[in-house]
Amino acid sequence: MTRRQSIAVLRRDWTKLGEDDPLWAVYVDPAKRGGRWDVEEFMATGEREISGAMADLSRLGLGALRRDALDFGCGVGRVTAALSAHFNMVTGVDIAPSMLDNAARLHAGNDRCRFVHNDRADLSEFASDSFDLVYSGLVLQHMPPELSDGYIREFVRVVRPGGAIVLVVPTRHLRTPRGFVYAYAPQPLIGWMQQACFGFPAPMRMHTVPAARVRGLVEPLGAQVIDSAPRPWPGHWEMSAHYISVGPMPATSG
Repeated sequence: MTRRQSIAVLRRDWTKLGEDDPLWAVYVDPAKRGGRWDVEEFMATGEREISGAMADLSRLGLGALRRDALDFGCGVGRVTAALSAHFNMVTGVDIAPSMLDNAARLHAGNDRCRFVHNDRADLSEFASDSFDLVYSGLVLQHMPPELSDGYIREFVRVVRPGGAIVLVVPTRHLRTPRGFVYAYAPQPLIGWMQQACFGFPAPMRMHTVPAARVRGLVEPLGAQVIDSAPRPWPGHWEMSAHYISVGPMPATSG
């Protein structure tokens, strides 16, 4: 499958997910299926996630500049809104118009958030050195590596010197029956099972994004994986947050 075909499949599937049950699709919890997420409870999950990430960035000496942030794969803005408490402006970007429509509705009163549709295999919508932070939480695993690798390289391009990238991704499949299925079954079979057996509106493809792979992508571009911290997560994957430093901190005048 070409990159253009992969993009078309992602746009189709996530548009359907955003039309059918957007909050559940963004934060999968079997108990919340069928529109049962309370919006405030749902948004609180993003606030907790970002609170932990910002504490980690401070601990690691990263992310001191907090003007502009990019939330890649923003969905309905769960994390975009949480980031807006820490940054002057947060841009949420997503492939699915249905998700962005929900995001615009949910955060209409937040002038620190804006939402942009992007269905390209790059981030050419944004100039180099545009953001102090790029955050992508539970997104890259849904696309084949040839796409996610390209986006990771683009993250390095759009981050300002002294900025940071945070990727929350599954790093390995757990040794559970479903974990083995996700690890070894062909993606078309997994998609069929999700829809036929579990009632998913559209497939959610699952790939791991280990730190070693990220390191090999960003280091030739002048960035460095500073830390990969485990993230507790229900399901069949070991989750981690990869914290990436991009370039030197800009010099300050004395």
